[in-house]
Amino acid sequence: MYNTYLIKYGEIGLKGSNRHVFEDALAKQIMRALRRISGEFSVRKERGRVYVNCAGDWDEEETVSALAHVFGIVGICPVYEFPAGSYEELEQHMLEYVAGEYAGSHASFKVKAKRVDKEFPKNSMEVSADLGGAILTHFPDMRVDVHNPEILFDVEIRDRTYIYSKVIPGPGGMPVGSNGSAMLCLSGGIDSPVAGWMIAKRGVTIDAVYFHAPPYTSDRAKEKVVDLAKKVAEYAGPIRLRVVNFTDIQLAIYDNCPHEELTIIMRRYMMRIAEHFAKKNGNLGIITGESIGQVASQTMQSLITTNAVCEMPVYRPLIGFDKSEIVEIAQKIGTYETSILPFEDCCTIFVAKHPVTKPIPEIIERSEGKLKGMIEELVAAAIDTAELIKVE
Repeated sequence: MYNTYLIKYGEIGLKGSNRHVFEDALAKQIMRALRRISGEFSVRKERGRVYVNCAGDWDEEETVSALAHVFGIVGICPVYEFPAGSYEELEQHMLEYVAGEYAGSHASFKVKAKRVDKEFPKNSMEVSADLGGAILTHFPDMRVDVHNPEILFDVEIRDRTYIYSKVIPGPGGMPVGSNGSAMLCLSGGIDSPVAGWMIAKRGVTIDAVYFHAPPYTSDRAKEKVVDLAKKVAEYAGPIRLRVVNFTDIQLAIYDNCPHEELTIIMRRYMMRIAEHFAKKNGNLGIITGESIGQVASQTMQSLITTNAVCEMPVYRPLIGFDKSEIVEIAQKIGTYETSILPFEDCCTIFVAKHPVTKPIPEIIERSEGKLKGMIEELVAAAIDTAELIKVE
């Protein structure tokens, strides 16, 4: 009955005179998502509406799934589209639509018409009332409920006429690419993929860096992180993932620094390296999955000490979340089952038994002073040998 989807957006509609910029970004992301599936698709914008037209060998379930991964979309509406004509033609199409979608239904309904074409002979209220009456006449088992209907029939009379009654939820947010880019510190845990997803939802393009520690971590741990990046990329688009060999740096810290400070010092060097790549990429900040108090390296004092080595802003979208809230999002976006696979990353291998929870930056800096003369070369080598993986 239909081969068109009306795309509903939320915040974009509040953007005023530059709304077209965000609509263009949304259209670009829609086409990126649809290029991965079979079918011929086009996107068009008309007076505050975005439509996706489908042709060729396209599949409804596959198409909706692709659209449901596009940030900026709040609703996906399969629409029955036909040329504008007389009221009698509209009524006939309306009855065909109800017969095709709700034959035998006993549901309550309401018709909500919007007449954009002012040359149409009836106004919006008249169209709503008359179509409602026609439905009652031809489908007597249905009933009108204007306050809490089970089915809402939307009718939009424009250059063409559109009828729809189903709104499939989208992920919301802003279209990726409309708000700059940032570098995600991606591990194999639950938190960091969720953090990347949340920042991407605000329209930010994501790059990522992962710190690998062979032979203490296996290739399966690396594969796990690549798989997590793929899950995030389903929403965020292509991700440039850099895999940094962190083993020699960790061993130098382990051999020369107090063991209760291992985690915080390692974190500081990770942030230094992440910032290096972020600046190289032109990113506008660093993203981490930290939540206040979740572990020793995420106390307020630890976060201050970590931030001290960064010139760029550090974005922590999970900062006030409970673990159960983070897990719920991870399950929703499909990263949870991968995150809990039993392959350790470098952070968990070199964990002190009694890590410092209230580090003082000046004391940590003195401990790092013991690394001078060796750490600079190790950091440079880690940067130079980093592997770049383009994750689609």
